[in-house]
Amino acid sequence: MKKSRVAIVEGIRTPFCKAGGILKEIEPDDLGAFAVAELLARIGKWKVQPEALVFGNVIQPPHLANIARIISVKGGLPVQVPAMTVSRNCASGLEAITTAANQILLGEYGSVVVGGVESMTNFPIPIQKKYRDFLQKLMKAKGWGERLRTLLTFRLKFLMPESPSLVDPLCGLSMGQTAEVLVREFAITREAQDQFALMSQQRAYQATNSGRLAEEIFPLLIPPAYQTYQMQDDGPRANQTLEALLKLKPIFDPLTGTVTAGNSSPLTDGAAALLLMSEEKVRQLGIKPLGYLRDAAAAGLEPRRMGLGPAFATAKLLKATGMKLSDFDLIEINEAFAGQVLSVIKACASETFCRTELGWDKPVGEIDMQKLNVNGGAIALGHPLGASGARLVLTILKELRRRQKNLGLVTLCIGGGQGQAAIVEVE
Repeated sequence: MKKSRVAIVEGIRTPFCKAGGILKEIEPDDLGAFAVAELLARIGKWKVQPEALVFGNVIQPPHLANIARIISVKGGLPVQVPAMTVSRNCASGLEAITTAANQILLGEYGSVVVGGVESMTNFPIPIQKKYRDFLQKLMKAKGWGERLRTLLTFRLKFLMPESPSLVDPLCGLSMGQTAEVLVREFAITREAQDQFALMSQQRAYQATNSGRLAEEIFPLLIPPAYQTYQMQDDGPRANQTLEALLKLKPIFDPLTGTVTAGNSSPLTDGAAALLLMSEEKVRQLGIKPLGYLRDAAAAGLEPRRMGLGPAFATAKLLKATGMKLSDFDLIEINEAFAGQVLSVIKACASETFCRTELGWDKPVGEIDMQKLNVNGGAIALGHPLGASGARLVLTILKELRRRQKNLGLVTLCIGGGQGQAAIVEVE
């Protein structure tokens, strides 16, 4: 059954910058608020008043509960506008879009601000449980005698913070280790991964240098002095070579691994914001939107093979819509790891995989490298978890319009063993 479309009216994003770098002084709520404020300024000409906000975020800081609400108010939306945070790990930005689209289709809202944000710099560092227990006991102590006895139990080692866990609790592997699982399963060589990473860097640098990516980025004032602007992503490298990539050591499996810092997406800070409206409303107002969201799907799979999520989600979406991979003019697959994307490409083209894993009687199809991530991907641009899904939709719509093409596919792998995919179109 074909769903009604939802218009994606406008969109913008911050520069994506490496964690601990130029954006390190900006908290995630402020980063998201800057993107929302810029979006509101750009849609002001239509005198549209958004009725809700839905934002994706993964590493939600404890002091920023329901960060979407904070972003909404700080970004300039009236306090009467409701807001909610959604999380589907790496696809949270896309989940914000699909969630809001469903709200619009239900008639709950006519227009919704959506997007995502992540500050990988401001990752919460947990304290040790023994230190927590000590503090709780100290706060509950009655009288100076009990407080003194509690204080005497303090040990300096309590102050040693626990290392933040980046391990999937379902499979016990880090995301990089799940990529190693896939490159072994699909026999992806180290050189193939580095070649893909080089392609991502070269395409992203060319897209940056030509000004194409500048069309989706607004200059961001940098604290604490607020005297300089960050104008572009800081990940793309002008002089990246295959030889330099091949020299890097594996970081997730030092002995036999092939996944390196060079063929993985870096930790990144960034935010993106878009405006969704019902198709009826944009026609009433005479607005020509960036494009439309036509359909979306999410799928689950084994957590240790989470990187194959795009194959599962895309297959589910194609089956539901009756479409083929060859129908799409452009495709965006989030580049968590080069080996992960290459595994998805192999899986979709494999009759055996599609029959045994997806229940198809033929391959899902070949993914044309000339249609895939044509402006580079997360290996070069970065992957701020909560924002990437929204960035992919914004990037592909801008490029479809530039090329005067029609259909785009956006898909991401998701930690915990999921995948999400969406179809967008431009008229």
